[in-house]
Amino acid sequence: MKPKAMNTPSIFNPLVPLVLVMAITFFSNCVPWEDNSEKEEWISLFDGTNYQDWTPKFTGYSLGENYNGSFVFKDGLLSVRYQEKDSFNGTFGHLFYKEKFSYYKLKATYRFVGEQMTGGPEWAIRNNGIMLHCQDPKTMGLNQDFPISLELQLLGGDGTHDRTNGNLCTPGTNVTIKDSLIVDHCIPSNSRTYPGDGWVTIEALVLGDSIMQHILDNKVVLEYGTPTIGGGMVDGYLDTAYEVGKSVKEGYISIQAETAPIDFKSIELLDLCGCTDKKAKNYKSYYVKSDNSDCIY
Repeated sequence: MKPKAMNTPSIFNPLVPLVLVMAITFFSNCVPWEDNSEKEEWISLFDGTNYQDWTPKFTGYSLGENYNGSFVFKDGLLSVRYQEKDSFNGTFGHLFYKEKFSYYKLKATYRFVGEQMTGGPEWAIRNNGIMLHCQDPKTMGLNQDFPISLELQLLGGDGTHDRTNGNLCTPGTNVTIKDSLIVDHCIPSNSRTYPGDGWVTIEALVLGDSIMQHILDNKVVLEYGTPTIGGGMVDGYLDTAYEVGKSVKEGYISIQAETAPIDFKSIELLDLCGCTDKKAKNYKSYYVKSDNSDCIY
């Protein structure tokens, strides 16, 4: 006897794909939404590999020329090195990161190593700096010694004297502290001395042309604000770049080469300027400066 055909649904039933799509949509909508608005997204300005993101400028030399190979990228470190035959002749150097910033946190881990370059000035012993709010290196004079900027000074112990770290030096700039104009070129912090060749992590909080802080061991060791162009202490600049009284709201970040050997193993930045619309996918609760042109919906 021929069996009856069973009335079973065909796998080619056109309703099946629709049902599957509806089920997938239902269950995907049930997955909890993860709020990443407070998760900090740090940028590695130097991570041991991205050497191409940095450009040198030395006094008396064209932008991009690494005089005497003083800036060295080796073994995952960004270093300043001098050969025994080298003798200081006023050739200060600065290594610029490719982008400029305005509102941010900066964190760098460094160590001093070895002996100072022959003939280097006494004040430059175990002395280096991270230059904040630098002018565009393309606007520097050929023979300019320092960029118009604000220096987060890195100062190591000399084995004899107390030397505060995280000080401020002001090539071509002025600042205020507690509403008073400061005309001194270098302003000491209230930090302890950092002796030896151990790794040190230093931070800076930079909020445009308002508040700037230098931080060591989670402690603010110096605070100032209202940076403007002026005050001298920079030579060889172009007049077009030295606009006295102009507010310094943003700029590039650079590393010094001024006769003290030093290593950096990391330099990180947390941008504090971005999308502040809570409806956007890239909203961050820690942004303090709005740039909603960057919002993604």
